[in-house]
Amino acid sequence: MLSGFLFALAAGLMWGLVFVTPLLLPDYPAAMLMAGRYLAFGLLALPLALIDWRELRRLTRADWADAVKLSAIGNFLYYLTLAAAIQRAGGPLPTMIIGTLPVVIAVCSNHRNAARDGHYRWRDLAPALLLIALGIGCVNQVEQAALAPQALGRYLQGAGLALIALACWTWYPIRNADWLRAHADRSPRAWATAQGLVTLPMAALAFLVLAVADGAGLPLLPAGFDFPAGPRLWPYVGLMMAVGLFASWLGTLCWNEASQRLPTTLVGQLIVFETLAALVYAQVHRGAWPPLMGVAGVVLLVGGVCWALRLKPVPPARERHLPASSA
Repeated sequence: MLSGFLFALAAGLMWGLVFVTPLLLPDYPAAMLMAGRYLAFGLLALPLALIDWRELRRLTRADWADAVKLSAIGNFLYYLTLAAAIQRAGGPLPTMIIGTLPVVIAVCSNHRNAARDGHYRWRDLAPALLLIALGIGCVNQVEQAALAPQALGRYLQGAGLALIALACWTWYPIRNADWLRAHADRSPRAWATAQGLVTLPMAALAFLVLAVADGAGLPLLPAGFDFPAGPRLWPYVGLMMAVGLFASWLGTLCWNEASQRLPTTLVGQLIVFETLAALVYAQVHRGAWPPLMGVAGVVLLVGGVCWALRLKPVPPARERHLPASSA
Protein backbone atom coordinates (compact mmCIF):
# COMPACT_ATOMS: atom_id res chain seq x y z
CA MET A 1 0.00 0.00 0.00
CA LEU A 2 2.75 2.46 0.93
CA SER A 3 4.80 1.84 -2.22
CA GLY A 4 1.67 2.09 -4.37
CA PHE A 5 0.73 5.40 -2.72
CA LEU A 6 4.25 6.77 -3.33
CA PHE A 7 4.18 5.67 -6.99
CA ALA A 8 0.83 7.46 -7.46
CA LEU A 9 2.20 10.58 -5.75
CA ALA A 10 5.29 10.52 -8.00
CA ALA A 11 3.11 10.20 -11.09
CA GLY A 12 0.98 13.18 -10.03
CA LEU A 13 4.04 15.31 -9.32
CA MET A 14 5.47 14.55 -12.77
CA TRP A 15 2.18 15.00 -14.63
CA GLY A 16 1.82 18.39 -12.99
CA LEU A 17 4.83 19.58 -15.02
CA VAL A 18 2.59 19.58 -18.12
CA PHE A 19 0.56 22.44 -16.65
CA VAL A 20 3.43 24.68 -15.52
CA THR A 21 5.60 24.38 -18.65
CA PRO A 22 3.50 26.87 -20.68
CA LEU A 23 3.93 29.36 -17.82
CA LEU A 24 7.70 28.84 -17.78
CA LEU A 25 7.90 29.38 -21.56
CA PRO A 26 5.33 32.15 -22.18
CA ASP A 27 7.29 33.44 -25.18
CA TYR A 28 6.92 30.11 -27.02
CA PRO A 29 3.56 29.55 -28.74
CA ALA A 30 1.46 26.51 -27.89
CA ALA A 31 2.25 24.91 -31.26
CA MET A 32 5.99 24.92 -30.44
CA LEU A 33 5.34 23.41 -27.00
CA MET A 34 3.14 20.70 -28.50
CA ALA A 35 5.60 19.79 -31.26
CA GLY A 36 8.62 19.87 -28.93
CA ARG A 37 7.03 17.72 -26.25
CA TYR A 38 6.00 14.94 -28.61
CA LEU A 39 9.20 15.04 -30.62
CA ALA A 40 10.99 14.29 -27.35
CA PHE A 41 8.46 11.57 -26.48
CA GLY A 42 8.80 9.98 -29.92
CA LEU A 43 12.58 9.85 -29.58
CA LEU A 44 12.22 8.22 -26.15
CA ALA A 45 9.87 5.62 -27.64
CA LEU A 46 12.52 4.36 -30.10
CA PRO A 47 14.53 2.29 -27.57
CA LEU A 48 11.27 1.04 -26.04
CA ALA A 49 10.29 -0.28 -29.47
CA LEU A 50 13.27 -2.65 -29.38
CA ILE A 51 11.85 -4.25 -26.22
CA ASP A 52 8.36 -4.66 -27.71
CA TRP A 53 9.43 -5.42 -31.29
CA ARG A 54 7.65 -8.77 -31.53
CA GLU A 55 4.38 -7.34 -30.26
CA LEU A 56 4.65 -4.30 -32.53
CA ARG A 57 5.02 -6.55 -35.58
CA ARG A 58 1.60 -8.05 -34.79
CA LEU A 59 -0.14 -4.70 -35.26
CA THR A 60 -2.07 -4.37 -38.50
CA ARG A 61 -2.41 -1.32 -40.73
CA ALA A 62 -5.79 -0.62 -39.09
CA ASP A 63 -4.15 -0.79 -35.64
CA TRP A 64 -1.51 1.76 -36.65
CA ALA A 65 -4.26 3.99 -38.07
CA ASP A 66 -6.01 3.81 -34.68
CA ALA A 67 -2.74 4.70 -32.94
CA VAL A 68 -2.42 7.78 -35.18
CA LYS A 69 -5.98 8.89 -34.39
CA LEU A 70 -5.49 8.41 -30.65
CA SER A 71 -2.19 10.30 -30.67
CA ALA A 72 -3.51 13.10 -32.88
CA ILE A 73 -6.41 13.85 -30.54
CA GLY A 74 -5.23 12.56 -27.16
CA ASN A 75 -1.70 13.94 -27.46
CA PHE A 76 -1.33 16.68 -30.06
CA LEU A 77 -4.71 18.42 -30.04
CA TYR A 78 -5.05 17.97 -26.28
CA TYR A 79 -1.72 19.58 -25.42
CA LEU A 80 -2.02 22.25 -28.10
CA THR A 81 -5.31 23.48 -26.62
CA LEU A 82 -4.20 22.99 -23.00
CA ALA A 83 -0.96 24.94 -23.44
CA ALA A 84 -2.80 27.73 -25.27
CA ALA A 85 -5.46 27.78 -22.52
CA ILE A 86 -2.86 28.11 -19.75
CA GLN A 87 -1.01 30.91 -21.56
CA ARG A 88 -4.28 32.83 -21.95
CA ALA A 89 -6.13 32.14 -18.69
CA GLY A 90 -3.27 31.31 -16.31
CA GLY A 91 -2.74 28.01 -14.53
CA PRO A 92 -5.56 27.59 -11.98
CA LEU A 93 -8.74 27.63 -14.09
CA PRO A 94 -7.56 25.26 -16.90
CA THR A 95 -6.10 22.96 -14.25
CA MET A 96 -9.43 22.86 -12.41
CA ILE A 97 -11.30 22.14 -15.65
CA ILE A 98 -8.96 19.28 -16.58
CA GLY A 99 -9.19 18.04 -12.98
CA THR A 100 -12.82 17.09 -13.61
CA LEU A 101 -11.72 14.40 -16.10
CA PRO A 102 -12.54 11.31 -13.99
CA VAL A 103 -16.08 12.51 -13.45
CA VAL A 104 -16.61 13.73 -17.02
CA ILE A 105 -15.43 10.36 -18.35
CA ALA A 106 -17.87 8.59 -16.01
CA VAL A 107 -20.72 10.84 -17.14
CA CYS A 108 -19.94 10.35 -20.84
CA SER A 109 -19.66 6.59 -20.37
CA ASN A 110 -22.92 6.49 -18.44
CA HIS A 111 -25.00 6.06 -21.59
CA ARG A 112 -22.40 4.95 -24.13
CA ASN A 113 -21.09 1.91 -22.22
CA ALA A 114 -24.04 1.17 -19.92
CA ALA A 115 -24.82 -2.17 -21.57
CA ARG A 116 -21.20 -3.29 -21.16
CA ASP A 117 -19.98 -1.73 -17.92
CA GLY A 118 -23.12 -0.69 -16.08
CA HIS A 119 -24.15 2.88 -15.29
CA TYR A 120 -24.14 5.44 -12.50
CA ARG A 121 -27.42 6.68 -11.08
CA TRP A 122 -27.77 10.39 -11.78
CA ARG A 123 -29.09 11.00 -8.27
CA ASP A 124 -25.86 9.53 -6.90
CA LEU A 125 -23.71 11.65 -9.22
CA ALA A 126 -25.60 14.89 -8.57
CA PRO A 127 -23.83 15.85 -5.27
CA ALA A 128 -20.40 15.30 -6.85
CA LEU A 129 -21.30 17.37 -9.91
CA LEU A 130 -22.60 20.16 -7.67
CA LEU A 131 -19.39 20.22 -5.61
CA ILE A 132 -17.28 20.34 -8.78
CA ALA A 133 -19.35 23.17 -10.26
CA LEU A 134 -19.06 25.17 -7.03
CA GLY A 135 -15.30 24.57 -6.92
CA ILE A 136 -14.73 25.75 -10.48
CA GLY A 137 -17.01 28.72 -9.82
CA CYS A 138 -14.95 29.78 -6.78
CA VAL A 139 -11.64 29.61 -8.67
CA ASN A 140 -13.17 31.39 -11.66
CA GLN A 141 -14.36 34.19 -9.36
CA VAL A 142 -10.87 34.61 -7.90
CA GLU A 143 -9.19 34.61 -11.30
CA GLN A 144 -11.64 37.05 -12.88
CA ALA A 145 -11.36 39.45 -9.94
CA ALA A 146 -7.61 39.71 -10.54
CA LEU A 147 -7.99 40.47 -14.27
CA ALA A 148 -7.63 43.82 -15.92
CA PRO A 149 -10.79 44.65 -17.92
CA GLN A 150 -8.99 44.42 -21.25
CA ALA A 151 -7.76 40.89 -20.43
CA LEU A 152 -11.24 39.36 -20.03
CA GLY A 153 -11.52 38.30 -23.68
CA ARG A 154 -8.20 36.47 -23.56
CA TYR A 155 -9.23 34.81 -20.29
CA LEU A 156 -12.49 33.56 -21.82
CA GLN A 157 -10.55 32.22 -24.82
CA GLY A 158 -8.41 30.24 -22.38
CA ALA A 159 -11.47 28.81 -20.66
CA GLY A 160 -12.92 27.72 -24.02
CA LEU A 161 -9.65 26.10 -25.07
CA ALA A 162 -9.49 24.25 -21.73
CA LEU A 163 -12.94 22.82 -22.45
CA ILE A 164 -11.71 21.59 -25.85
CA ALA A 165 -8.70 19.97 -24.12
CA LEU A 166 -11.11 18.34 -21.66
CA ALA A 167 -13.16 16.96 -24.56
CA CYS A 168 -10.01 15.53 -26.18
CA TRP A 169 -8.93 13.71 -23.04
CA THR A 170 -12.45 12.50 -22.39
CA TRP A 171 -12.58 10.94 -25.85
CA TYR A 172 -9.07 9.46 -25.68
CA PRO A 173 -9.32 7.08 -22.67
CA ILE A 174 -12.76 5.86 -23.74
CA ARG A 175 -11.59 5.02 -27.28
CA ASN A 176 -8.27 3.66 -26.05
CA ALA A 177 -10.11 1.34 -23.64
CA ASP A 178 -12.32 0.20 -26.54
CA TRP A 179 -9.21 -0.86 -28.51
CA LEU A 180 -7.67 -2.66 -25.52
CA ARG A 181 -10.91 -4.54 -24.80
CA ALA A 182 -11.24 -5.53 -28.46
CA HIS A 183 -7.61 -6.77 -28.50
CA ALA A 184 -7.35 -8.49 -25.12
CA ASP A 185 -4.53 -10.70 -26.42
CA ARG A 186 -2.25 -7.70 -27.12
CA SER A 187 0.28 -6.11 -24.80
CA PRO A 188 -0.91 -2.78 -23.30
CA ARG A 189 2.73 -1.71 -22.97
CA ALA A 190 3.39 -2.36 -26.66
CA TRP A 191 0.23 -0.43 -27.55
CA ALA A 192 1.49 2.55 -25.52
CA THR A 193 4.85 2.26 -27.28
CA ALA A 194 3.12 2.22 -30.67
CA GLN A 195 1.36 5.46 -29.83
CA GLY A 196 4.69 6.93 -28.78
CA LEU A 197 6.29 5.89 -32.05
CA VAL A 198 3.66 7.55 -34.22
CA THR A 199 4.21 10.83 -32.38
CA LEU A 200 7.72 11.07 -33.86
CA PRO A 201 6.79 11.60 -37.55
CA MET A 202 3.73 13.62 -36.49
CA ALA A 203 5.89 15.97 -34.41
CA ALA A 204 8.39 16.26 -37.28
CA LEU A 205 5.50 17.13 -39.60
CA ALA A 206 4.31 19.77 -37.11
CA PHE A 207 7.76 21.40 -37.15
CA LEU A 208 7.74 21.27 -40.97
CA VAL A 209 4.36 23.01 -41.09
CA LEU A 210 5.62 25.69 -38.70
CA ALA A 211 8.75 26.16 -40.84
CA VAL A 212 6.68 26.57 -44.01
CA ALA A 213 4.32 28.96 -42.22
CA ASP A 214 7.26 30.98 -40.91
CA GLY A 215 8.80 31.21 -44.37
CA ALA A 216 5.49 32.17 -45.98
CA GLY A 217 4.64 34.74 -43.32
CA LEU A 218 1.50 32.88 -42.18
CA PRO A 219 0.28 33.79 -38.66
CA LEU A 220 0.94 30.44 -36.97
CA LEU A 221 3.80 31.96 -34.96
CA PRO A 222 3.97 35.30 -33.13
CA ALA A 223 5.36 38.24 -35.09
CA GLY A 224 9.14 38.37 -34.79
CA PHE A 225 9.46 34.84 -33.40
CA ASP A 226 12.91 33.45 -34.25
CA PHE A 227 11.97 29.99 -35.57
CA PRO A 228 13.09 27.34 -34.73
CA ALA A 229 15.32 28.39 -31.82
CA GLY A 230 13.08 31.01 -30.29
CA PRO A 231 14.29 33.49 -27.68
CA ARG A 232 15.53 30.83 -25.19
CA LEU A 233 16.70 27.74 -27.01
CA TRP A 234 18.25 25.71 -24.20
CA PRO A 235 15.49 26.26 -21.62
CA TYR A 236 13.03 25.22 -24.34
CA VAL A 237 14.98 22.07 -25.25
CA GLY A 238 15.54 21.16 -21.61
CA LEU A 239 11.89 21.55 -20.64
CA MET A 240 10.66 19.63 -23.69
CA MET A 241 12.99 16.73 -22.85
CA ALA A 242 11.92 16.87 -19.18
CA VAL A 243 8.21 16.82 -20.04
CA GLY A 244 8.73 14.09 -22.64
CA LEU A 245 10.66 11.93 -20.17
CA PHE A 246 8.85 12.57 -16.90
CA ALA A 247 5.28 13.42 -17.90
CA SER A 248 4.87 11.27 -21.01
CA TRP A 249 6.84 8.17 -20.02
CA LEU A 250 8.07 7.93 -16.41
CA GLY A 251 4.86 9.36 -14.95
CA THR A 252 2.79 6.77 -16.81
CA LEU A 253 5.18 4.02 -15.66
CA CYS A 254 4.77 5.11 -12.02
CA TRP A 255 0.99 5.21 -12.42
CA ASN A 256 0.98 1.66 -13.83
CA GLU A 257 3.06 0.52 -10.85
CA ALA A 258 0.57 2.14 -8.48
CA SER A 259 -2.33 0.50 -10.33
CA GLN A 260 -0.79 -2.94 -9.78
CA ARG A 261 -0.40 -2.38 -6.02
CA LEU A 262 -3.58 -0.53 -5.01
CA PRO A 263 -7.32 -1.22 -5.27
CA THR A 264 -8.87 0.34 -8.37
CA THR A 265 -11.22 2.52 -6.31
CA LEU A 266 -8.29 4.03 -4.41
CA VAL A 267 -6.15 4.55 -7.52
CA GLY A 268 -8.97 6.48 -9.16
CA GLN A 269 -9.07 8.92 -6.25
CA LEU A 270 -5.29 9.41 -6.21
CA ILE A 271 -5.38 10.93 -9.70
CA VAL A 272 -6.18 14.19 -7.87
CA PHE A 273 -2.45 14.35 -7.09
CA GLU A 274 -1.97 15.61 -10.66
CA THR A 275 -4.47 18.45 -10.15
CA LEU A 276 -3.02 19.41 -6.77
CA ALA A 277 0.57 19.34 -8.07
CA ALA A 278 -0.34 21.51 -11.06
CA LEU A 279 -2.13 24.05 -8.84
CA VAL A 280 0.82 24.21 -6.42
CA TYR A 281 3.29 24.66 -9.29
CA ALA A 282 1.16 27.46 -10.76
CA GLN A 283 0.98 29.30 -7.43
CA VAL A 284 4.72 28.87 -6.80
CA HIS A 285 5.34 30.33 -10.25
CA ARG A 286 3.13 33.31 -9.32
CA GLY A 287 5.01 33.71 -6.05
CA ALA A 288 1.85 33.86 -3.97
CA TRP A 289 -0.68 31.53 -2.39
CA PRO A 290 -4.32 31.76 -3.49
CA PRO A 291 -6.93 33.59 -1.39
CA LEU A 292 -9.33 31.69 0.82
CA MET A 293 -11.98 31.39 -1.90
CA GLY A 294 -9.42 29.83 -4.25
CA VAL A 295 -8.45 27.28 -1.62
CA ALA A 296 -12.13 26.53 -1.00
CA GLY A 297 -12.61 25.96 -4.73
CA VAL A 298 -9.80 23.41 -4.83
CA VAL A 299 -11.20 21.59 -1.77
CA LEU A 300 -14.67 21.48 -3.35
CA LEU A 301 -13.30 20.14 -6.64
CA VAL A 302 -11.21 17.44 -4.97
CA GLY A 303 -14.13 16.51 -2.74
CA GLY A 304 -16.47 16.22 -5.72
CA VAL A 305 -14.06 14.05 -7.71
CA CYS A 306 -13.40 11.76 -4.72
CA TRP A 307 -17.14 11.51 -4.03
CA ALA A 308 -17.83 10.44 -7.61
CA LEU A 309 -14.97 7.94 -7.71
CA ARG A 310 -16.26 6.16 -4.61
CA LEU A 311 -19.55 5.38 -6.34
CA LYS A 312 -20.07 1.94 -7.85
CA PRO A 313 -21.89 1.55 -11.17
CA VAL A 314 -25.12 -0.39 -11.34
CA PRO A 315 -24.33 -3.68 -13.18
CA PRO A 316 -25.74 -4.24 -16.68
CA ALA A 317 -29.32 -5.49 -16.67
CA ARG A 318 -28.36 -8.91 -18.04
CA GLU A 319 -26.00 -9.48 -15.10
CA ARG A 320 -28.60 -8.40 -12.53
CA HIS A 321 -31.06 -10.97 -13.86
CA LEU A 322 -28.67 -13.93 -14.08
CA PRO A 323 -29.74 -16.77 -11.75
CA ALA A 324 -27.42 -17.51 -8.86
CA SER A 325 -25.23 -20.56 -9.44
CA SER A 326 -25.82 -23.53 -7.20
CA ALA A 327 -23.19 -24.50 -4.67
